[in-house]
Amino acid sequence: MTRIELAPAVAEDFDRVLDHLSHYEVADAPARIEEILKGISVLGHNPLMGQLAHGELRELVIGRQSRGYIALYRYVSAIDTVFVLAIRSQREAGYKNIDV
Repeated sequence: MTRIELAPAVAEDFDRVLDHLSHYEVADAPARIEEILKGISVLGHNPLMGQLAHGELRELVIGRQSRGYIALYRYVSAIDTVFVLAIRSQREAGYKNIDV
């Protein structure tokens, strides 16, 4: 099974998501983070399932509508590892902690 590594910046992305959900008083905010992590876990079985986005970077769509997020990642086949670089809402424009 492919190894999955989260970049340190992803913690900031999760904080941003939680702050946004808290602002709108969403009751199940921690469950949203769990859903994102569960979505990312599918890359362990199929690391190329995300669509090509920028060069070798891929985007994985997780959920939909108000529960929709996108994970930006890179798969390095030589070491069979997925590096998740950023998370954003599907409604956000661009990634906050990464230039692509």
